[in-house]
Amino acid sequence: MADSSLPLGGRVKRAASLAKLGAKAGSGLVGARRAARRGDTAAVEAGHEQVADAVFETLGSMKGAAMKLGQMLAFVDLDIDDATGDIYRSRLNGLLDSAPATDTAAIEAAIAEQYGAPATDVFARWDRDPIAVASIGQVHRAQLPDGTEVAVKVQHPGIAEAVQADMGNLSALRPVLSMTHPNLDTGPLIDEVRERIRDELDYQKEGAYQQAFHDRFDGHPAIAVPRVFHEWCRPRVLVTEYVAGRRFDQILDAPQDERDRYGEAIFRFVFSSLYRFRIFNADPHPGNFIFPLDPGGPVTFIDYGSARTFSSDVRRKLRALHLAVAADDEGDPTGATALQHAMLDAGLLPKDHQDIDFDVVRRWFALAYEPLAGDREWTYSTEYARRLIGASTDPSRGMEATLRKLTMPAEYILLNRIQFGVNSLLARLRPTANWNRIMHEIAEGSAPTTAMGHEEQAWLGRVGELIDPVARPTAA
Repeated sequence: MADSSLPLGGRVKRAASLAKLGAKAGSGLVGARRAARRGDTAAVEAGHEQVADAVFETLGSMKGAAMKLGQMLAFVDLDIDDATGDIYRSRLNGLLDSAPATDTAAIEAAIAEQYGAPATDVFARWDRDPIAVASIGQVHRAQLPDGTEVAVKVQHPGIAEAVQADMGNLSALRPVLSMTHPNLDTGPLIDEVRERIRDELDYQKEGAYQQAFHDRFDGHPAIAVPRVFHEWCRPRVLVTEYVAGRRFDQILDAPQDERDRYGEAIFRFVFSSLYRFRIFNADPHPGNFIFPLDPGGPVTFIDYGSARTFSSDVRRKLRALHLAVAADDEGDPTGATALQHAMLDAGLLPKDHQDIDFDVVRRWFALAYEPLAGDREWTYSTEYARRLIGASTDPSRGMEATLRKLTMPAEYILLNRIQFGVNSLLARLRPTANWNRIMHEIAEGSAPTTAMGHEEQAWLGRVGELIDPVARPTAA
């Protein structure tokens, strides 16, 4: 992991870096296109590698919003051919773990400013080498006076100023994103980065959300959320329980049954959060999971800087959409009408929607809910994730123009991003399960049908007071 004591730079300097990236990327893509016309496969690959290297080197050297954008793109399946996609994916994946570290002396100065004492006096043990570095802060392992092992996340000094600089510069990346992700609607993505990164600067808010998730999933047999030590936290320092484990890329080649368990745990975490607790984490990227050293242990979910809550009414509307799509998929003659009513109720259809081709809308929802369709086992795959991305963003697929006519309340933009993110994550894990039955169990309280579902029963009894009545489990 690189170590850097260079200043983060002002808006002009950071804008110049992004402009330079645009020039490098443009040159590489022009070369690749010319090579493609003359049939020079090796030169085509070299051109795309030049673009990918430019993106990685520039965004990887910048903390703040620019790097956050690169990290988000790293786990979105690209709607381009596999060989070209692999070139970009291999470089972008490095952004998940390769943020440049802030010089430890600067981090320790920030600790002293926040606590009024050196890190070695605040903690019984302070490890100077970071164990993780992200776009907003970096994490050091430490020990509290009572011997508790903790992870101490400290904001990079100057990061707030860098974020403000990036807010005005991100639009300069649109031409590059259009080249590297030609079928991705980059406008909403950039807007979301702006909103998300503002939240991630607020460590007190993040700590409160992480505590809420910890309280709700405490004791779950397959899901863990580290405890927050609030008395040790400060505005720019977050102190949580330390958890040892494996990272996402270390379990991609694990045995099928192990990947099935991890996939089910991720699925249950995401949709239990939504349906049982009306709370969700809007940042499902690979760096936010710690997988157990013992394959039978729980998956640990970290980083709650982009968490949200939503109302019972929004949850009701989500459930109505799910039931309507399921009925339509099963051939129920009332399904299409139910879906139209559910979309109107949810604010997804404009009041004057006569010019919208509803058959296209139905086909898109059928694709989006394909993992949940029917009482059968289904395997997540990159092929499926790319089909959904392509149908949603590529005009040549015949759906994008119709989808643009739909209205999109703010909460659904975030929920869509979660869906695309989770699809991409599970596509890389390739887990198999009857996701339809698991969803019915979570959203409607049906009896469990998997080993993990049965393991959940005792836990559900303990946290029952936190679960909304509509999502209470049926007694086994």
